[in-house]
Amino acid sequence: MTLPTNTLLTIDMITTEALVVLHEQLNLIGNINRQYDDQFAKSGGKIGSTLRIREPNQFTVRTGRVASPQDVTNTQVTLTLATQKGVDMEFSSAEMALDIDLFSENYITPAMQRLASEIEADVFTVTQDVYNLVGTPGTTPATLKVFLDAKAKLQQFLTPRGNRNMTINSDTEASIVDALKGLFQDSSAISRQYLEGLMGRTAGMDWWQNELIHVHTNGSMGGTPLVDGASQTGSSLVTDGWGTSNTITKGTVITLAGVFAVHPETKTAYPFLQQFVVTALATASSGAATLAISPSITTSGARQTVSGSPADNAVITPVGAASTAYAQNLAFHKDAFTFVTADLELYADAKQISRQVMDGISMRIWQASDIREDSNITRIDVLYGFLATRPQLACRVTS
Repeated sequence: MTLPTNTLLTIDMITTEALVVLHEQLNLIGNINRQYDDQFAKSGGKIGSTLRIREPNQFTVRTGRVASPQDVTNTQVTLTLATQKGVDMEFSSAEMALDIDLFSENYITPAMQRLASEIEADVFTVTQDVYNLVGTPGTTPATLKVFLDAKAKLQQFLTPRGNRNMTINSDTEASIVDALKGLFQDSSAISRQYLEGLMGRTAGMDWWQNELIHVHTNGSMGGTPLVDGASQTGSSLVTDGWGTSNTITKGTVITLAGVFAVHPETKTAYPFLQQFVVTALATASSGAATLAISPSITTSGARQTVSGSPADNAVITPVGAASTAYAQNLAFHKDAFTFVTADLELYADAKQISRQVMDGISMRIWQASDIREDSNITRIDVLYGFLATRPQLACRVTS
């Protein structure tokens, strides 16, 4: 008797189904720039492999008839494929005989939900690189005003219209949905077109609920922090006045007295201070600390970011209280962040191995049999990296 061709699940069927389920679970990654690099398709990617992503060029504008040619310098950021995550399972031959729907319900879906949560939570740490921030630390937003402030930030930093998203946690959702229920569209008719978590659309953004949003914890800070030395520029800032052995954590947002943001194109000063984010943990020694910051303090030229350098002893004001955690809801454009996967190697001696790509996400599933236990050991792997490639196109909404 010949068995039906679909009696035993194939490795390709399992890989396809797993990739579809994973994709449906990723509402942050599903809404940011996803890139797939096929240069690894032959040899396979490895942890530590790097990709270079070119940044947009910026120019100055002259006034008058006489030309003033400017050098065009192409700049790039490096994205490292730093993380390999996976789920490992073991199936009996009887379980491998299930139809794909039942197999997916019992095994693939719960495995992919866990894998998606781990990857999404990891990628949400890009929030630490976002320097624009609105809201009151410790206060859950309850009106549209705070979110319109975030939209204003996106506008002020020339975020393209379309592909704008707002991701909030359940506490913020509970606070805001009832107040704005008349403004959110009924998405039930189009829910199949979207990933899980879609709430609706208002204020020019698609709104998503996601419990994995980043929670930032301020360091011990303390003292009365000041800029130590006038005319500083660049991505590091010498400071003092923090007190002894206090910490300033990565992701902490600060402002510098007298240092205003500028329009990205005209370089005209805005009426508000430029916000900076600390990009690496700093520990104050006898009150002094050199902070790595973003954006870089640039006072002229096509890449100017601020109205001028801070004065000596300019007051530094961190956002939020010392040693306190704040949830960071996130407004962002698709191009603010980039998520990249690469093909893991297909080993020549592996008889049951499959690698497939869907919407820029590459997944490999590899099976090997255990003759003693009449089972298949299955591993599912994704190799990825991520980066805040244009953090000015995003804004935190603290709560």
